[in-house]
Amino acid sequence: MRLDKALALLCEPHSISRSRLRALIEGGAVFSLPDDTALTNPSMKVSAGAAFAIIVPPPVDAIPQPEAIPLTVVHEDDHLIVIDKPAGMVVHPAPGAWTGTLVNALLAHCGDSLAGIGGEKRPGIVHRIDKDTTGLLVVAKSDAAHHGLSAQFAAHTIERLYTALVWGEPSRADARLGGLPATSFEPGWIRIETTIGRSRTDRKKMAVGIKDGRHAITRVSLRERLGAATLVECRLETGRTHQIRVHLAHVGHPLVGDQTYGRARVPPQSLSPEARAAISAFPRQALHAATLGFDHPVTGETMRWTSPLPADITQLCALFEVK
Repeated sequence: MRLDKALALLCEPHSISRSRLRALIEGGAVFSLPDDTALTNPSMKVSAGAAFAIIVPPPVDAIPQPEAIPLTVVHEDDHLIVIDKPAGMVVHPAPGAWTGTLVNALLAHCGDSLAGIGGEKRPGIVHRIDKDTTGLLVVAKSDAAHHGLSAQFAAHTIERLYTALVWGEPSRADARLGGLPATSFEPGWIRIETTIGRSRTDRKKMAVGIKDGRHAITRVSLRERLGAATLVECRLETGRTHQIRVHLAHVGHPLVGDQTYGRARVPPQSLSPEARAAISAFPRQALHAATLGFDHPVTGETMRWTSPLPADITQLCALFEVK
């Protein structure tokens, strides 16, 4: 068996990934016993009965810098932290947003409690929500949690429910909706299934039906009709970039306030001029990550949190009510 594969199997209880072990091997941190010879070839063959020593160095500081940014923490333990993210906060540093991100805030908040992800003192990002989407997000603080949470996301066993305000009413009675090959109906839910990939015409956008796109499934349930808009609940089976926004736009019911996928929707004349102006000026997509649930990756405890609809979306819903 290859050295890196053999060590990954042996180190599985310690949640050291194969990629991390490969880096340790190539860095001269793995030795054969009893002669203490450094092994630097991850693909070398090893046999039963061989013994090895692995020196795991302490985690080094991550490149992003800590920033004392206030966070709403709904749960924290030695292995993970759950945040209720505000609108306007980017999750991870990227071109155009190197500071002020959730990662910067977590580096300051968690400090020395970060056990290290892949050898670095950094929070382990296992999923993201868009900059202007609010709500619940879990981040790993240890390799064990990062490994376990990533496995649950890959297996689609994480419970993720979003609340969204969309234009119109997604309904079984909508002939256009029923005629789309992407949609089907289940008890209490509208199921949307497509591939999602980078748009061929605008690289900043995602699109359905892309040949080499990734499989995506969203389930939508109606919560409350509000005149020209409807409050819906969206259950993610997969987690593709912009998935809810792309899927709802594809079926003709984009999110209110979504400037990327919603196109300019005009509020109905039945509303007051003040309400119509406020709806048109709403600065973000009306999307909130309301429920998050999973099995704790270390203790095995079933955990679940809910976050109330933020004030700006609550006020937006009220604007659609005809006085």
